[in-house]
Amino acid sequence: MIKVQSKDLLSIKDLSSEEIYILFNLAKTLKNKNKKNNLVKILKNKTLGMIFTKSSTRTRVSFETGIFKLGGQALYLNANDIQIGRGETIEDTARVLSRYLDGIMIRTYAHKDVETLAQYASIPVINGLTDFLHPCQILADLFTYTEKKKLTTNTHFIYMGDGNNVANSWLVAATVLNFKMTFIVPEEYTLKKEIFDYVGLSSDNLPSNINIVHSIEKDIIASADVLYTDVWVSMGQAAEREERLKILAPYQLNSKVLSMAKSDVMVMHCLPAHRGEEITHDVIESKNSVVFDEAENRMHIQNAIMATLMS
Repeated sequence: MIKVQSKDLLSIKDLSSEEIYILFNLAKTLKNKNKKNNLVKILKNKTLGMIFTKSSTRTRVSFETGIFKLGGQALYLNANDIQIGRGETIEDTARVLSRYLDGIMIRTYAHKDVETLAQYASIPVINGLTDFLHPCQILADLFTYTEKKKLTTNTHFIYMGDGNNVANSWLVAATVLNFKMTFIVPEEYTLKKEIFDYVGLSSDNLPSNINIVHSIEKDIIASADVLYTDVWVSMGQAAEREERLKILAPYQLNSKVLSMAKSDVMVMHCLPAHRGEEITHDVIESKNSVVFDEAENRMHIQNAIMATLMS
């Protein structure tokens, strides 16, 4: 097992490029063992507390099933069912849970809450998603790519649509692994100054491997190895729905865009997908789509993370 720079995984920035590839190798090993029903019970008698203030399909099922396969168990802790939902501080919650559990996964709104939880917990904390970052998803996406092709500094990922937490994590990943990253986003929903400050960059002076444009350009799409998109209306944005759909409509990942790309371009989406909005049904079901491989790999990369931090 590797020993990561931090006891926690709150961001891809917590990992070096070497550690990321070691995680990928471990995920591959665990995935192969899982296929043969031969997983080593690395986390026998270990318990993961899973705090949710945001609902989920993939995050809950992948973590809960994953730790079970590794010999441990998971506790689902809805914020409304524990005292954190009734005014107990995050600091106190972190210290109490540290006395009972071997690790915490949290899926919530404010990234600061996750940082505070990690600061006061004496056990590993894993960021299952915040409004700022979604590191486990992008690690699963990158792992999916490495299963099919070699990831190099010339590999070109294109993210289309809303400059949200998934886009933010792609920016973080590109700064760590130095692959080519283009964001095709409207000016109204471009990446915010906060994420550039977080990775130590200025949006006015980006490194050569990172590019932000505000319209779909054929020559850029033609150079893509991966076309990636995410929902346009996330949890908590229902009031903005009509405005968002109007502004983001030109950024749909559809057959016209796919026809501009290389024949072997990969289509990725972190799910859930709103078919007919950010991506069309025919594209998500096309031969280029690896969307459900990504979804499966959430469990395998998270198993690697839990095995590394909690064993």
